[in-house]
Amino acid sequence: MIDQKKFHDCLQSAGVQFMTGVPDTLLNDFCLYAQANLPPDRHVIAANEGNAVALAAGYHLATGSIPLVYMQNSGIGNCVNPLLSLANKEVYGIPMVLLIGWRGDPDVKDHPQHRKQGEATPALLEAMGIPFRVLTDNLDEALYAAKWAVSTAKKLSSPTALVAKKGALAKAEKGATDNRDCPYKMSREEAMACVLKSVPDNAVFVATTGRAARELHALRDLNDEGHDRDFLNVGAMGHAASIASGIALAAKKRLVVCLDGDAALIMHLGSLTTAGKLGMPNFLHVVLNNGAHESVGGQPSAGFKADLTAMAGSAGYKTLGKAVKTEQGLVQAVQTLLPADGPAFIEVRIRKGIRADLPPLKFSHSDLKTLLMENFFEQK
Repeated sequence: MIDQKKFHDCLQSAGVQFMTGVPDTLLNDFCLYAQANLPPDRHVIAANEGNAVALAAGYHLATGSIPLVYMQNSGIGNCVNPLLSLANKEVYGIPMVLLIGWRGDPDVKDHPQHRKQGEATPALLEAMGIPFRVLTDNLDEALYAAKWAVSTAKKLSSPTALVAKKGALAKAEKGATDNRDCPYKMSREEAMACVLKSVPDNAVFVATTGRAARELHALRDLNDEGHDRDFLNVGAMGHAASIASGIALAAKKRLVVCLDGDAALIMHLGSLTTAGKLGMPNFLHVVLNNGAHESVGGQPSAGFKADLTAMAGSAGYKTLGKAVKTEQGLVQAVQTLLPADGPAFIEVRIRKGIRADLPPLKFSHSDLKTLLMENFFEQK
């Protein structure tokens, strides 16, 4: 991994005054350095990548400086519109540097949900007319690429990109989770186990991207249960609630439970209004809120700042009017809201962290899809 201080200093000396984006595993140490060393008006963790590009555009308009937007390459899709219809040199010509973690890099073995995105990343940038350089763990080359990216963005009045390979901007292992200041004692896995025990046996579960999917899969194995009632949304961050809504809309006789995360929900908050409008009484939306982007390094989200329960209530969900914080409170919340005449929403305040012996997530995407669809047909 390259020296983070030297890399950040190089970017700042080249003219980067503002950084924003969505944290990524491959950019973990870059993001943590920015979080620790930049004031809050110069580093913003955005709701999604499109939000970040627009924030960067606004900062440039007010200062003339070159902003930096960081993301995993899976987030490119969230920012294609503002990159092409706002920042492009043929529209407003707003220079910025995109720092992109290259998941699914063809040179590195990766999970199936990353492979196609990794193959397509260079082609997507080329199709958008965004010149880019690839970052490795070579410091001199990285510093040269950083200066090139800023100067070229300024010269072209258009975005440029740095695509970071694994190991360039993140250590092999993430740091330990620190819960010393967290007032919430329940873990995500404990909360999920409570929900599993509190709903009908034939309930269908959709688990959000990251550790929730891994823990749901492990809990099924721990309880000697099959995986034919689960959909693990290992990609497409922020869309678990929409997937679950689609299932609930079609499978009206089954309870559908979405195990969501705070950062994932915030990424696409508009999904709340869609579910609320549809009014599905068989949809239970559980947000496991630890106030963090935990799966990619633990950077803070807006989960503890926003009143997610109030947002859901105003969108048409049935709620308790407040978050729950204990296992007993969660069980009671499920029992209270399940008879609701519309979609139900429970926000669970939890601590960060996973158990040390949690097994890795190993499954066949196509087999899991087949099992779930066969389960629906058998239940009809």
